[in-house]
Amino acid sequence: MMKYLQNLGRSLMLPVAVLPAAAILIGIGNWILNFAADSTIATFLTNGGLAIIGNLGILFAVGVAIGMSKEQDGAAGLSGLVAFLVVTNLLNVGGVAGLQGIEESSVNPAFESIENVFIGILSGIVASMMYNRFSEVRLPDALAFFSGKRLVPIMSAAAMMVVSAALFFVWPVVYSGLVSFGTGISDLGAFGAGLYGFFNRLLIPTGLHHALNSVFWFNVAGIDDIANFWASEGEKGITGRYLAGYFPIMMFGLPAAALAMYHTAKTKRKKQTASLMMAAGFASFFTGVTEPLEFSFMFLAPLLYVVHAALTGLSMAIAAMFEWTAGFSFSAGLVDYTLSLGVPIANQPLMLVVQGLVFGVIYYFLFRFLIVKFDLKTPGREDDADEQGEEVGEAESLDATDGAEKDETAEMAEKIYEGLGGDENVTTVDNCVSRLRLEVNDMDKVDQDKIKSTGVPGINVVGKHNIQVVVGTQVQFVADEIRKLRKK
Repeated sequence: MMKYLQNLGRSLMLPVAVLPAAAILIGIGNWILNFAADSTIATFLTNGGLAIIGNLGILFAVGVAIGMSKEQDGAAGLSGLVAFLVVTNLLNVGGVAGLQGIEESSVNPAFESIENVFIGILSGIVASMMYNRFSEVRLPDALAFFSGKRLVPIMSAAAMMVVSAALFFVWPVVYSGLVSFGTGISDLGAFGAGLYGFFNRLLIPTGLHHALNSVFWFNVAGIDDIANFWASEGEKGITGRYLAGYFPIMMFGLPAAALAMYHTAKTKRKKQTASLMMAAGFASFFTGVTEPLEFSFMFLAPLLYVVHAALTGLSMAIAAMFEWTAGFSFSAGLVDYTLSLGVPIANQPLMLVVQGLVFGVIYYFLFRFLIVKFDLKTPGREDDADEQGEEVGEAESLDATDGAEKDETAEMAEKIYEGLGGDENVTTVDNCVSRLRLEVNDMDKVDQDKIKSTGVPGINVVGKHNIQVVVGTQVQFVADEIRKLRKK
């Protein structure tokens, strides 16, 4: 079950990765509107971005269907679209009014929001199940045209008819529950925003933080913070409250933590630690992708990670308390922060920089104190045995690549694949935004020292047969190289 939920979390990153396009278009459009209120170009760009934001349900249906299907095939994506169209047309206000024989004005309000991310995710899951089950089915010769992948959209439509019948009764109850949950957090004001930030970070290791995010960022429970912020709808100082507090953490706090870990590293390992912390810290500051940095210490020093989660909650609460708001579409880095400055509903966003500078100081000195006080094994402070293993791995890596003309990414992929046990041990290869997600036959055959010698930020063993290798934002290219090795 955990593996399935983690795969779902990884699949959600495919549609989420589309959102920066919307942010760029809307952000540039709003910047232009600051100087020319009647600009046709600004309207053109803004409407283009809103077209993406306004169809998130479809994006999630297609993205989840592809990500959850066993071959990540385009036929699964088409089936996800079919499933979404079936349920949203059967259960829209007009469809429900016709089924119940009542006026549209009397339909339960839950059905006014049927084209949402939750339904998109459900449609994608159903379509992926149909793909995994029917994509290789052979029908009798008379129906052979509809065999295999052509059968999947048909079965997805049929399955979604059944699901729609259940949702006809269940959706009003589920919708009310989600709204109550979101409203419960919202009613807690700044404290609720702090609780959300705290649990968001704690769920990062499992990949289940995406499920929590969907309640507050998208239109699952009526909050829809991302879309409302970029559309500049809602209440100034309130809309964006579940986004703003991340900027001080990702742009300042975590990079300061990286500096603290570098300064506390053992002398003979400072150079190696510097390269890791510099790259991970810059990724956090510029793009808001924090996993390479967080995974570098969350398992080595779990105490630090709990402190990090608590500080994230505190940052969210403070930003919400003072009603300082800015927004992001992908993550809370410099790019999204800059784009959000031109959005009319942003409220005192420059104060988030001031807050960030304060949190940077807190992160640096608190992390440095805890690392030294409790001798925490952060990067560069591992035991001597681990250091020797990694030094041997580095030497082997240098010997293997001496005089070679291989691409750097290919070299890393080859070394990681060897460390995993190669063809005999690796059964599946997948990736999310920053991690390789792999299945192996025998975890005892995995050579973690060899994998670490490539300079990856971290390794996470999540079961007897499942392991994650944190690579960073270039993970897709490493995964592609590993797939090439598997085809040889």
